[in-house]
Amino acid sequence: MGYVVDRWHLSTPPKGAAECGEHKGKVAAKAHGKGKRWQARYNGPDGAERTSLHRTKPEAEKEITKQEASKLDGSWIDPDRGKTKIEQVVFDIWLPATNTIERTKREYRGTMNRYLIPEWAGREVRSIRPSEAGAWQNLLTSKYELGGTTPNRVSRLVRSVFRMAVIDRMIPVSPFDGIKAPTLVEAHIDPPDVSTVRLIIREAHRDRWAVMAQLDALTGMRSGEIRGLRVDNLRLLNQALDVHQQLVYEPGKGYYLDKLKTGAGRRTLPLNKAAIKLLAWYLSKYPPPKEGEWAGLVFTMPGGKPIGESTLDWAFKAMCTKAKARRYRWHDLRHHYASVLIAGGENPKVVSRRLGHTDVAFTMRIYAHLFAEAEEQTRSVLDAAWAEPDETGGSGSESSEPAGTNPEPVPRERALVQVNP
Repeated sequence: MGYVVDRWHLSTPPKGAAECGEHKGKVAAKAHGKGKRWQARYNGPDGAERTSLHRTKPEAEKEITKQEASKLDGSWIDPDRGKTKIEQVVFDIWLPATNTIERTKREYRGTMNRYLIPEWAGREVRSIRPSEAGAWQNLLTSKYELGGTTPNRVSRLVRSVFRMAVIDRMIPVSPFDGIKAPTLVEAHIDPPDVSTVRLIIREAHRDRWAVMAQLDALTGMRSGEIRGLRVDNLRLLNQALDVHQQLVYEPGKGYYLDKLKTGAGRRTLPLNKAAIKLLAWYLSKYPPPKEGEWAGLVFTMPGGKPIGESTLDWAFKAMCTKAKARRYRWHDLRHHYASVLIAGGENPKVVSRRLGHTDVAFTMRIYAHLFAEAEEQTRSVLDAAWAEPDETGGSGSESSEPAGTNPEPVPRERALVQVNP
């Protein structure tokens, strides 16, 4: 339990000390008459003593009762930590606690330095009001001119800083509670179909680009994942491929293999016969480097050096131009893979797992319109399966449907691209 201290008087005065002229029976301390008289002292849940000053003794006693009750019901807030500056909360508390790789932490640091610290660097974490939180969010589009998904992404990071402050007993509630996050504007996904991907692959001017494009259409790997693919990630006898790392580039450090951002990204992908045949052919014709830093890397430039992201993008756009197709991005092959899975009837959880997404809701947001198209296909399949004989052109009972309204036959699913390198 806590206790109250009279700051203005000595608790154990020395013998013969002069009595305080203002308070009978008391011996004045050096602090007599300076500031608030009564000090409440109590221990926090961590065992460290906290203090606060009050004008009257009942006020100090009331504060102790309040603090003891909050410790019991779990609502206790550290009054001193609420004074922590936001910059310290971000870089000394929140960032080290984020469960992600170091490269992503560097990206988070850059985001905070660009959009949060210039606005609130000198502020105490407890001082931010909800109205200020909402105003800061508006700056993302008005002052910093961010668009697309970026305002929502930046806001989510900053919101997580204040959630950490709540969890760490710095503040009772986040100033963002009740403040709507920026609208998440997802770009409309219109991936190339199988015939278009086939056409683009046929226009590749190097085997490596053709094989990489086809393999990506068959696995949906990210650019860094396929560029960082190693021989020991391939389990062709088991018809599987392990996605365990990615190739990244960092100024001042160059290229290196790094682990994936999230645990969900680390996954095993099933390989169909076309993918296995493709990889076996490519590895026999272009054996990976056997020694050095890039030993075992499946796809490399001449001389065994890794392939840069911009180089891969350039090659793919050149293929699109030559094929007279839309200038797709390399990432659109990943969208193509997802669209094939969805059209084939895979459920959202499976699609999310194949793509390495952390949340199936994220997958649904991106590909909602494709799932809607797949639902319509399901209706057509059911209509065809349950049609009466006369509805499909056969003999049988009379139908109340007028002539010419029979459903079109459901086309067979087109095969995945299978191009000989």
